[in-house]
Amino acid sequence: MKEKVLMDEIAVERSITRLCHEILEHNRTPENIVLIGIHNRGVPLAARIKLKISEFIGIDLEQGSLDITFHRDDFRERLQVPEVKETDISFSLDGKVVILVDDVLYSGRTVRAALDELNSFGRAAKVQLAVLVDRGHRELPIKADYVGKNIPTNDGEHVSVLLKETDGNDNVLLIKGVE
Repeated sequence: MKEKVLMDEIAVERSITRLCHEILEHNRTPENIVLIGIHNRGVPLAARIKLKISEFIGIDLEQGSLDITFHRDDFRERLQVPEVKETDISFSLDGKVVILVDDVLYSGRTVRAALDELNSFGRAAKVQLAVLVDRGHRELPIKADYVGKNIPTNDGEHVSVLLKETDGNDNVLLIKGVE
């Protein structure tokens, strides 16, 4: 396996800042925005977006987390026992603009599962998707509203996002010889 650094700590930070500006630019009433991070790395990304938006406009957005383990369509096909995380949405989604946050958008299956889980928490006015990396290869008709960086990949390549909160440092790696 070969690894190549596609984004370092500075590039990750810039991308998160750009995501925040785009979210604010496209949502005229930021008071209605709630951030929902998809486990695993979407949760710390949502927390960083929340912090930056608070620094920019002085509004403290509500933030939650979503575990999609049992909503995945490949749940039964996976050989390993899933590590179940906690879904934490302690506020109403009714009438809110929900920004789903994840690290990598690939096939679209994780987002589809997140939308299924999200429906049990209310009827949002709108759901938007923010991802740090879009690597293409969609299997479902899902498109991110906000993308930190588009990284087209080939078969046998994997994009790995490392974050300070979960991995000790910020990097986006392209790993060849996987999948």
